Amino acid sequence: MSADLTELYQQVILDHNRRPRNRGKLPTANRVAHGDNPTCGDQCSVYLRVAPAATGGPDRIAEISFDGSGCAISQASASLMTTQVKGKTADEVAALYKEFHEIVTTGKSPEEISDLAAFAGVHAFPARIKCATLGWHAAIEAFKSDPVAAPTTTETHLD
Repeated sequence: MSADLTELYQQVILDHNRRPRNRGKLPTANRVAHGDNPTCGDQCSVYLRVAPAATGGPDRIAEISFDGSGCAISQASASLMTTQVKGKTADEVAALYKEFHEIVTTGKSPEEISDLAAFAGVHAFPARIKCATLGWHAAIEAFKSDPVAAPTTTETHLD
């Protein structure tokens, strides 16, 4: 990877950590899950408002937010994840997570340049993979959970 590309990727992570997107509790959420990484103390709650498709297709994420605390990798990853999965179906989120997981575990990024590739360097630090994927796991669990009238929390622990 070129030095310029590495610098760009570092800037993406720093930007999402300093100015997280979609941070805070989503008052209209109808699905919520909480992720906890006890090995480093990272915590992340993901709030979704899932809406049925107008044409009878699969449900989609209409709104998403996250809240929590932890290292720069976990918080930046959760922030970036919220920008990537909004408007997606469960299958689309799963496919995007699969791509992201491949990036953080192998360091190989897809042919096209994307913000997700900013996390390619995580593969060199295996203990940080859980940090990077925490918010993603919480989002997937929230999407799988039963809709609720008022937000509740589903626990997800990464061991």
